[in-house]
Amino acid sequence: MDRGKRLLRLYETLERFFGDLHWWPGETPFEVAVGAILTQNTNWANVEKAIGQLKAQGVLEPRALYGLDDETLSNLIRPAGYFRIKTKRLKAFLEVLCGDFGGDLERMLGGDIQQARQRLLAISGIGEETADSMLLYAGGRPVFVVDAYTRRILARHGIIDGKLPYGEIQRLFMTQVPRDAGLYNQYHAMIVETGKRYCRTEARCGECPLRRIARPGREDRTNPRRAGSKAKGRATCSFGKKS
Repeated sequence: MDRGKRLLRLYETLERFFGDLHWWPGETPFEVAVGAILTQNTNWANVEKAIGQLKAQGVLEPRALYGLDDETLSNLIRPAGYFRIKTKRLKAFLEVLCGDFGGDLERMLGGDIQQARQRLLAISGIGEETADSMLLYAGGRPVFVVDAYTRRILARHGIIDGKLPYGEIQRLFMTQVPRDAGLYNQYHAMIVETGKRYCRTEARCGECPLRRIARPGREDRTNPRRAGSKAKGRATCSFGKKS
C-alpha cells in the first residue's frame, strides 16, 4: 500500500475512534493566533491560564494587547512559561498585524497562501509550525500542520523516516490528502489526541486506536472506509515502544 493510501487509512481509523474533535480551542481567530505563540514549548493547560488572564484584563484584542508595556504583558502571560521571550514574539507579531494590517487578522492571513505564510515566517519567533497553526486554525486556510506527534506517529508506522524535514512531511500530506481546511483541522487534531494519550515517548500501543495498522509487510486486517466518514466504532494500530 502506498503512503497516500496509508495516510487515508490512518485518518479513517482515527475518525471512527474520536469523531469530530472541533479543534482548535479558542473563541476568536485572534485568540487562536495568540495561543499558537503561547503554546510554544508548553502544554495547553498553561496557555489556557495565560489566555484567561488576558481575557480577565480585557486586552485580548490586537490594539489593546499591542498597547501593553512589556512588563505588564509578561506578567499576564507568565503561566505559559518563557514569558519574556513570548512577550517579544507576541509584540513582533502584533507590530506587523497592527502596523501593516490595521489589526485585521483576516487580511493578514488572507490572499495568496504562500505569501501569507512567508509573511508570518518573517516575524521573529514564528516558525513553520506556529505559522501553519495560525493559517489553518485562525485563518481557515488549507495548510497542514506538522508537529512532534505527527513525526512520531508516522515514523513508528513506517510511513516516513523520523528525520524527514518539516516541509517534506507537510508536502506528503498536502499531495496525498485532499486539500481541505476542515479535513486538515480534524486530521491534525486527531494526531494530537493520539500522541497525547497513546503515542507517547513510552508508547501505550495496546490501547492505541491505531494498533492494528501495521507497518508495510505486516498483516493488516482493518476495513478501510472513506476519509471523512462519521462511522462509529473503535477501529485500532501500532507495533512497539520506541521513543
